[in-house]
Amino acid sequence: MNGTIEQLRFSASQTGCPSERTDEELLLEYRSSGDSEAFEELVHRYEKELFGYLRRYLGDAEAAEDVFQQTFLQVHLKCEQFDPGRPVRPWLYTVATNQAIDFQRRNRRHRMVSLDQQLGGSMKREAGALVEMIESQEPGPAEDAELHEIRNRVRRAVDTLPEQVRQVVMLVYFQGLKYREAADVLDIPVGTVKSRLHAAVGKLHETATRTHLPK
Repeated sequence: MNGTIEQLRFSASQTGCPSERTDEELLLEYRSSGDSEAFEELVHRYEKELFGYLRRYLGDAEAAEDVFQQTFLQVHLKCEQFDPGRPVRPWLYTVATNQAIDFQRRNRRHRMVSLDQQLGGSMKREAGALVEMIESQEPGPAEDAELHEIRNRVRRAVDTLPEQVRQVVMLVYFQGLKYREAADVLDIPVGTVKSRLHAAVGKLHETATRTHLPK
């Protein structure tokens, strides 16, 4: 099936006229009739988004590609389990996250999370100067070495976050899921999503203090 998914991805990439069907309609059409074009379009719609998520989650493009393949293999195998009326996007993230966790368990690979992405919402304001420093794209020559060290420290700090906290950070900050969607993906209450985000921000503030960043 992996080879089949590769073929579907190629075929979808050659299609210039996506249908107006919703994600839910595409998945249900594939489930009911085996319509390969519906599956192709669903893969195409989420290829960049899910691959980017998995690459950041796993810290490795090759691993992300493997897990992306496994994700849509599971979509193919488990589409009967999809509950009509539920949004497809959070369901896909649930499948992708579970596949990423399984991959990590099998391979015991060290994860590195890139923080060179823009954080959003109220948490960005809370992270303050730390985030501004991390987001700086072109430091001057005198700042380059120091900034590189700071980024490494922050990445190590994020890498050591408890897995449950890190999952929420990836889904909300990097993928832009709403609190409710992240809660659905991880099967936890919305309040738990918020508390884990605050825990992550607290960890970043600790890093800011250790690296003497301005508040």
